[in-house]
Amino acid sequence: MDYIEYLRKMVGHSKVIMVVSGVFIFNEKGEVLLQRRSDNGEWGHPGGFMDMGESVEDTARREIFEETGLHLGKLDFLGIYSGAEQERVLPNGDEVALVKIMFTCHDFEGTLEAKDSESLELKFFPLDQLPDYWENQKHAFHDLLSKNARLSY
Repeated sequence: MDYIEYLRKMVGHSKVIMVVSGVFIFNEKGEVLLQRRSDNGEWGHPGGFMDMGESVEDTARREIFEETGLHLGKLDFLGIYSGAEQERVLPNGDEVALVKIMFTCHDFEGTLEAKDSESLELKFFPLDQLPDYWENQKHAFHDLLSKNARLSY
């Protein structure tokens, strides 16, 4: 039984704090990998919930491999997102208050493929041609685009 199942057996759908790691992965062209999610059909960054005993970096690497088939190398810290804007009710009725730790990565290997039921599609996009993305991830996207705008001078 994984941690979330264990926790939900005790608290049901009540709001809990959950730690999440996500990664903006860049290819050699400077394009960012996005995932079209199966739970809402929206584009966003891949990532997911931390398991007991994992570091946030381990969580990022495990989740990315599970969702994309890619093995990540060096991770660079982007930001931490928490507070009222990170609270939500999941499609199954579970209430969460997320603490999301975001990274960027330019160092990966493997064959890109949607490996689990969480991904409808995976695609690299130029930063100036991003599709409409999931509103719940807007702060991370804003920071990513702001950081890259500063680096391009």
